[in-house]
Amino acid sequence: MRSPLLVVEDDDTIRDTIRDALCLEGFDVTACANGRDALRSLQSAANEGESPFALVVLDLMLPGLGGLELCRQLRQAGDRTPILVVSAHDSEADRVLGLEVGADDYLVKPFGMRELVARCRALLRRSASLGEEPLQVVHANLCLYPGECRVTRDGRDVNLSPKEYRLLELFMQNPRRVWSRDQLLEQVWGHDYFGDSKTVDVHIRWLREKLEVNPSAPVHLVTVRGFGYRFG
Repeated sequence: MRSPLLVVEDDDTIRDTIRDALCLEGFDVTACANGRDALRSLQSAANEGESPFALVVLDLMLPGLGGLELCRQLRQAGDRTPILVVSAHDSEADRVLGLEVGADDYLVKPFGMRELVARCRALLRRSASLGEEPLQVVHANLCLYPGECRVTRDGRDVNLSPKEYRLLELFMQNPRRVWSRDQLLEQVWGHDYFGDSKTVDVHIRWLREKLEVNPSAPVHLVTVRGFGYRFG
């Protein structure tokens, strides 16, 4: 299967050269001339729960929405698609800034196409080495990172206890499924737990306080009366 790549570059000649080189190497390339078109392409598929591109090749000097701001917005929204920055800015400060806002690699112009392709393949291998575990599980304004045991709400980290995290992970990886208290105790607390099942209700209440806009009228962690709880 051809890996889908997004190239964001405002210079027509450079954009066409990069696109042609990557296509010749077997990639499926989409090209954009500005940051806003690129953001729309990334967000449209992400809103459907998909990961539209395996890699983004991103120039920094773009009209309108610049490359740094585009990178920052993607990371704040929980999008972990690997990003290779290509830029004529070659100072150490420029490279550090690009990496700090969320880029995975930084390639200084002018560069050879062989090096560009090699760096793309290296980033794709690094991403694939994480295995089949999803980089992120996204629902509305919540994003869960299984490999990091981390959760964000509107791009900001949420401080969860281990049990709260395990509960939310179970819910988000099984959306719409209804779980009884006993099932949640078995999955999160384990077979050897002999405490009160009301502890589930307590943890659900704590999660709602941290995740819901209005904990009294939850939209994420919903009570199914007579059965238990579900997510979404």
